Amino acid sequence: MRFVSTLAVLLLLVMIAGCERPKPSLPGGGGDTAHTVAPPQNNGLPVWGYTVVNTYPHDPMAFTEGLFVHDGMFYESTGMPDSSTLRRVDISTGNVVKLRKLDSMYFGEGLAMVGSRLYQLTWRTNRGFVYDAKTFEPVDTVAYYGEGWGLTTDGTDLFMSDGTSTLRVIDPATFQVKRQIPVFVGNTPLSDINELEYINGEIYANVWKTDSLVRIDPKTGSVLGWINLSRLLPMSERTGREDVLNGIAYDPKGNRLFVTGKYWAKVYQIALTGPGAEKANFH
Repeated sequence: MRFVSTLAVLLLLVMIAGCERPKPSLPGGGGDTAHTVAPPQNNGLPVWGYTVVNTYPHDPMAFTEGLFVHDGMFYESTGMPDSSTLRRVDISTGNVVKLRKLDSMYFGEGLAMVGSRLYQLTWRTNRGFVYDAKTFEPVDTVAYYGEGWGLTTDGTDLFMSDGTSTLRVIDPATFQVKRQIPVFVGNTPLSDINELEYINGEIYANVWKTDSLVRIDPKTGSVLGWINLSRLLPMSERTGREDVLNGIAYDPKGNRLFVTGKYWAKVYQIALTGPGAEKANFH
């Protein structure tokens, strides 16, 4: 009987663990609360710091997977089984003003908007959803291979990450892959590329399980530099529940850059510091 009880507990733990992505080994140790505090592969590239311009409330139960700004509002995709959603959020208050819940079998991932349509990825079901951006009513589904992670757009094409070191450039009308972009730091492939944001001709990306962003040249796949966001969320405010940095949103009208994370209770508006940071000039 003791063996049966122990086996039941182990099976339960496996089921719980299966609700989150497999966790890779991390520099300096592993586990939910491990975070790199500096770019793991500097390779002589520029490293920018940050200053906090403002903070805004964020739903601490939101497992943020996709984030962008449109017409002064956040659009957000959240993950986790039976908790995945599509949201429109008031930036100033953090209030969810429109919400669509995904079926319990889907784990929400990256989110982008082209024209009047929203495109939302899911993790391991090889299916994405297309919605009317105003009403959130579904208008189509799309299929793709592999995992869905991050999504962004330059206004014409979609850029998709899948947890590997390669980004896909996708035609939003057909969801066919037009080309692939291998991402390198020097000569080393950069894997675990997660949430994406297209900003002024570059792709800003979260590197999963780190406190760093990378700036990627979408033409060549070269990493142009790192943004070190260590200590942005104090350790005292981390829950240990997979609360990693994930979520980048750029407001072109206000030239504002926002970042947040999974289960974070705040969204941070930041400006960059360091050599050449004045060229970005976020405020």
